[in-house]
Amino acid sequence: MDRFDSLRLFVRIVDRGSFSAAAADLGISRPVATATIKGLEERLGTRLLQRSTRHVQPTVEGDAYYRRCMAILADIEDADRAASGAVTGLLRVDLVGYVARTILLPALPGFLAQHPALVVHLGEGERFVDLVREGVDCVVRAGALEDSDMVGRRLGIMHEVTCASPAYLARHGVPTAPDRLDGHVMVGFVSSRTGQVMPLEFTVDGRMVEVTLPARVLVNSTDTSAAAARLGLGLLQAPRYRFRNDLASGALVEVLAEFPPAPTPLSVLYPSNRQLSHRVRIFVDWLVDTLEPLFTDEKPKR
Repeated sequence: MDRFDSLRLFVRIVDRGSFSAAAADLGISRPVATATIKGLEERLGTRLLQRSTRHVQPTVEGDAYYRRCMAILADIEDADRAASGAVTGLLRVDLVGYVARTILLPALPGFLAQHPALVVHLGEGERFVDLVREGVDCVVRAGALEDSDMVGRRLGIMHEVTCASPAYLARHGVPTAPDRLDGHVMVGFVSSRTGQVMPLEFTVDGRMVEVTLPARVLVNSTDTSAAAARLGLGLLQAPRYRFRNDLASGALVEVLAEFPPAPTPLSVLYPSNRQLSHRVRIFVDWLVDTLEPLFTDEKPKR
């Protein structure tokens, strides 16, 4: 393994906090990774990594070396790109499943055609992702941005809808106002951040009002919550874009349109403490250009 490969390995070990995970990412064996780092430390005459049974973290000297290595590798990548004009390598993206299937995938073939040397790994999840430790380059998430360790770029605003199935409305009646929801139930969506059921939101006289209804079904997946709503298990709020086909077919019916939920921002996030690679910059720019126009026509009709 040459010097630059050893630097890449060292950076990946620090990012992942694991020799095994870093070795797997780079397609080498754990013994080769261990021997390479041992040789690097011997050549530098200092210890770079503090090993424990459960985690690996840089020493003080290792942390300083890590930051220099990040800058060096970014410069090398930029130089390679300038020489070849190609975007190469593996790009790891994590996003909510329905965003992947209904928004990203339809546009992805065009992006891949522009960059034939790039491989995109799509991970689906709704939990918090530690991008550095898990080796993820960026995540696409809906909701307010709260993590100060991330840099976020807005992809668009998803206007929300309150809806229910015809069968549910036949049993419980069509609600007429947020303060007249006695006898109604909701599909309880459990937040991955708080572990609590998220309330329904309604705009009333210019201010946001939260209402928590009884829930017979609690879920932590957007796909499952959508299926539960279609089966008549309660009121549900979700992006209008997600239920465009259901609303058009009548599988779901919009209610309380005069009291819309707060719109939900959709953003792409990446770590603030590392220099952004060219392939991530290209992907983020493409996301902004591609996805932002999709929500232009999603505003509720008045």
